[in-house]
Amino acid sequence: MSSPSPAVPTAASVPSPASPATGPVASAPAVSARVGSARSVSSGPTVAELLDFVRRAAEDTALIASLPLDPEGRTWVRLDGPGGSEAWLIGWPPGTGTGWHDHADSVGAFTTAAGALKEHSLAVRLPTDGWKTLELNEGVDRSRELAAGQGRAFGQNHVHEVLNESDSVHAVSVHAYYPPLPRIRRFSRTGAVLRLEQTERPEDWQ
Repeated sequence: MSSPSPAVPTAASVPSPASPATGPVASAPAVSARVGSARSVSSGPTVAELLDFVRRAAEDTALIASLPLDPEGRTWVRLDGPGGSEAWLIGWPPGTGTGWHDHADSVGAFTTAAGALKEHSLAVRLPTDGWKTLELNEGVDRSRELAAGQGRAFGQNHVHEVLNESDSVHAVSVHAYYPPLPRIRRFSRTGAVLRLEQTERPEDWQ
C-alpha cells in the first residue's frame, strides 16, 4: 500500500462470526472429482452442502490416491465442486502449512482425508479494508485437531492457518469454497499483532 498505515485498531470492536460446524465425518458414498449439484450456480451451495461434498470426496480412496505427493512442498489438484463452487484436493508434506490467511466473502469447508491437520483460527471478524496492522484481544484464538475423517465448515471472512505438524506422515485434505475465491489476504503474526502482507488473486494460484 502506498498510503501510511492507519492507527492500529483492536479486534474488540469487530463482531464475532457464528460458530462454524465441525465434528467427525459420517459415512457416505464415495465420489469422484466430477461431483455436481442439482442446485443452480446462481443460488449456490450451502455451507452444509460444501461440507457434505468434502466429506464424500475424502472417502473416495481412488481420488485421494490419484494426488501426486511431493516431500518438498504442498501439491494440489482442482476438483469440480457442487453448484459452481471451487474445490481442491491438497497434499501436505510433514511440517508444511498455509500461514495465516482469509477467504474474503466466500464460505467454505474442508475435511482431512489422510494423516492429520491442525487448524489455528481467530474467533473475530476482521475489518475488510483500510488497515495494515491489527492488535488482537485476548481470547480470540481457537485451535483444533482434524484427524482423517474429520472436517469443518466456516462462514465468510474466516481467518486461519492450517498445518501438518507431523514429522513423518503426509496429510491429504479436500477443500471447497463458494463463491469461488475472489482473493486471499495473507498475514504475518507476532504475538497479538496481525499484519497484512499481501493480497492474492485467482491468477496467482490457478
